[in-house]
Amino acid sequence: MTLIRTLPPLFLAAFIAALTPDLRAAIPPAEKLLPSDTLFVVTAPDCSALRAALKKSPQWRLWNDPAMRLFHDRFDAQWQASFVGPLERELGLKLDDFTGLPQGQLTFAVTQNGWNATGEASPGVLLLLDTKGNSAQLKTNLAVLEKKWAEAGKSIRTETLRGIRFSVVPLSSNDLPAALTALLPQRTPVAESAKPDSPAAQGEIVVGQFESLLIVGNSLKAVEPVAAHLTGGANPALAENAAYSADRVRQFRDAPLYYGWFNAKAFFTVLSTIPTPEPDSAAANPLASMPWDKVLAASGAMGLKSASFSARESQDGSLMEFALSVPESDRAGIFKMIATASKDSGAPAFVPADAVKFWRWRLDGQKEWATLEMMLEKISPAALSALNGAILMANASAQLKDPSFDLRKNLIGNLGDDVINYQKAPAGNAPADLNDAPSLVLFAAANPDQTVLAIKSVAALVSGQQPAPSPRDFLGKKIQAIPLPAPKAPGAGAAASRSLFCTTSSGYVAMSTDSGILENYLRSAASPGKPLSQVAGLTEAAQRIGGTGGGLFGYQNQREVMRAAFALFKSQGAAADPGSMAVLPKGVREWMDFSLLPEYDQIAKYFFFTVFNGNTTSDGIAFKAFAPRPPGLN
Repeated sequence: MTLIRTLPPLFLAAFIAALTPDLRAAIPPAEKLLPSDTLFVVTAPDCSALRAALKKSPQWRLWNDPAMRLFHDRFDAQWQASFVGPLERELGLKLDDFTGLPQGQLTFAVTQNGWNATGEASPGVLLLLDTKGNSAQLKTNLAVLEKKWAEAGKSIRTETLRGIRFSVVPLSSNDLPAALTALLPQRTPVAESAKPDSPAAQGEIVVGQFESLLIVGNSLKAVEPVAAHLTGGANPALAENAAYSADRVRQFRDAPLYYGWFNAKAFFTVLSTIPTPEPDSAAANPLASMPWDKVLAASGAMGLKSASFSARESQDGSLMEFALSVPESDRAGIFKMIATASKDSGAPAFVPADAVKFWRWRLDGQKEWATLEMMLEKISPAALSALNGAILMANASAQLKDPSFDLRKNLIGNLGDDVINYQKAPAGNAPADLNDAPSLVLFAAANPDQTVLAIKSVAALVSGQQPAPSPRDFLGKKIQAIPLPAPKAPGAGAAASRSLFCTTSSGYVAMSTDSGILENYLRSAASPGKPLSQVAGLTEAAQRIGGTGGGLFGYQNQREVMRAAFALFKSQGAAADPGSMAVLPKGVREWMDFSLLPEYDQIAKYFFFTVFNGNTTSDGIAFKAFAPRPPGLN
């Protein structure tokens, strides 16, 4: 009877399915499409959710605020005139036909694909885009694109993999549209003796569609595993990679907006097999003669299994997590140096509430130095000998005045396990003020006074300056002024003299190039003001990332940091200093006229603060950052 009652609903479901042929199974996630030899992947599992979150973000709302209209419109006009228009003319397409396609996952990946760094095989490059309900539009767009390629004289061929049709188009670096090339970093050619100029790199682009999924790769071999997984193939997928599976449980749970993963073990294993060429064969490229096996082993890279990150958004704010899977038993070199100790790293009472930046790292200075020496010895014994020679020279110079001086004992042997830095807002809005905000560095020392004298001796030797002036007394403490070499720009006049001011207090050595912040630090011992730890919302934000007991904690007052940044950019107008915008391509920088930015107070509400921390376990090192949503933004 149960079977009889069940049959009608089954027939009804089958009938409905027959009438709706476009109703297909969901495209699998990236981890089930990519091969197990994936080296790197970054994916947004749901572009619709990502778009929705971005439109609610403070950054998106800032960009579309009426106060930003002049700057926004100028940038948009330049974007359309300098990039979108020329690109559409070169391709014969409308970008608007493609911008609405991303609905499901958007994945970029690099696979090993037979690459071993010594043969001719290259890593595979993949782009996967799920258009969901826009599969018909995707099919139309691809047909138009193929037609344009054919009209341009491209010798397109068709290949079928696992029943999926792919178009294969030969491409070279010269085929990149000029509008796109202008935004890419320009490499300076290096001339090598007895070598002719290399022709433009040849390759191919492979494009196919499976239901609603766009598949793009740099070879048929690269896209074949994806095609196999889409059609029921049993090839191992990324989800079956043990290192990825471990990170997925820790990092990629709870549906992050986007995340990334790097197969460090596989990548560095390949690099370690690169043979070291003869020195004369790599004269034009010193990196080519580097002993990669020694460098990777000594730096600790061979102990790193993977690196991963994930990003999440909520009504409370933005959370970013970054993890290094490097087990304690394999930890060496750099990863041993950055591993945090489970000690309090919260802001001490002397760090003032008006600090705009703060971080505290519980690093053991003596262990750090020992690890550095070990790393240098493994990479190049000559480098370690040079370092020891420099220490002997410093001792010999200092012992002319103090026969008992010993740099290792007086400086290195005094290093403690606590390093603190905080910075205050610039004193004014002049470019010189904005580029030189007062900052204070403190580190714990067993004998702080002895450590300061050691720093003073080494600085005099390195800089070749005249002997430092006698220390001055301030609130019962001695402040040493150590002359520093004055920076001088080509063609500029004499630069103002600078000094490093040092003092000691409560087991710390304190250093700054700004005497005012140093004096305020000493005053805080007798008359403490409101500490940073009492800033509203800071404790709650710290709890969102696991607290301040992991050995590393930091804070940044984005509202005040951006106030200084706005003032600096507005002062530069349309000719912004390339150094301050070096992260952007030259073409993009030229689209911005910073003189059109509004007064900062009009848009300050979009900024608040950020906290970050670090925590080390036997499995690896994890870092987290949380940016609470600015008050008043819903």
